[in-house]
Amino acid sequence: MKWKKQIANLKAYQPGRSIESVKKEYGLEEIIKLASNENPFGSSDRAKEWVQSYTSSYAIYPDGYATVLRSALSEFLGVKETQLIFGNGSDEVILMISRAMLEPGKNTVMADLTFPQYRHNAAVEGAEVREVPLVNGAHDLEAMLAAVDEQTAVVWLCSPNNPTGIYIKNDELIQFLNKVPQDVLVVLDEAYHEYVTADDYYNAVEIAEQYPNVIVLRTFSKIYGLASFRVGYGFGSEDVIRALEPIREPFNVNTLGAGAALAALSDQEFVEMCRTENKKGLEQFYQFCQSENLDYYPSEGNFVLINFKCDSDDVAQYLMRKGYIVRSGNALGCPGAVRVTIGSQEQNEGAIRAMKSFLAENSIRQ
Repeated sequence: MKWKKQIANLKAYQPGRSIESVKKEYGLEEIIKLASNENPFGSSDRAKEWVQSYTSSYAIYPDGYATVLRSALSEFLGVKETQLIFGNGSDEVILMISRAMLEPGKNTVMADLTFPQYRHNAAVEGAEVREVPLVNGAHDLEAMLAAVDEQTAVVWLCSPNNPTGIYIKNDELIQFLNKVPQDVLVVLDEAYHEYVTADDYYNAVEIAEQYPNVIVLRTFSKIYGLASFRVGYGFGSEDVIRALEPIREPFNVNTLGAGAALAALSDQEFVEMCRTENKKGLEQFYQFCQSENLDYYPSEGNFVLINFKCDSDDVAQYLMRKGYIVRSGNALGCPGAVRVTIGSQEQNEGAIRAMKSFLAENSIRQ
């Protein structure tokens, strides 16, 4: 078989453990999954009602242009319909960008601890990957700028960053974009945008309007709670979107997903509730970390990265035995830490009790 040589050592994406697999392994009746940054409050009742009321034929292909969702999202964001592109999750838009712009002889710049699909897709396309170390969990924009040269095609910025939760401030981003060459595409991955409460977070719509070499990625998987439907999107200049459209697979957003996303978009009260509860949940974990002298990054996402300064797998395995699935830092590139999705107040309290039990049993004190 004539496989691409660059995929020889690649590994498939490894998702967090499923609830059913953990139940079976440990013989537990109830499992709380806090590993994949899913919404603990589910999704809007409007989205559920729309799906339950759908009676059209499943034999008909979806609207390949996602016309109704496109129109609503265009109005909601204040961008033109021709500035939008949709994907099977924002992961697919990342794949489209990589396929359209990366190849042997070109390079791409990203943080060294960020969403792994940037690196994965670049490797598939045979491009050079230039990773720049984070500073205190944040993108080092000056160092990333220094890594850009004439062969750089794409720069990836995840804000808030996964897995650290640190966001890019407005002034820092503008200074960076003013120096990036216009022929370099800057991707602002905002999967956790709706959770942000920081006052100095940038306005991505204004950024995309001002800088035609920027594309912003968002998703309905996180705060909207529609991860199983896989609906993501990007917006940017019409020229960028027009260039990407031929890469998009036909009918890539399914009918139920598009309809559920449309209904979810109309329920911003649900979004606000989730954002508020998430902020409260973060404070629960901050207080726990402070009381136990554990290092953590203050997060603007729906997760927090906590450094237990021991084998991450040991922490994750212990918590699983207690009925809580978290993400081991060994799988994320940050050994010694675990990433915990923010749950409901009750779920957070239970996870924290289990963490305190782990610390006590292992005599870990910082």
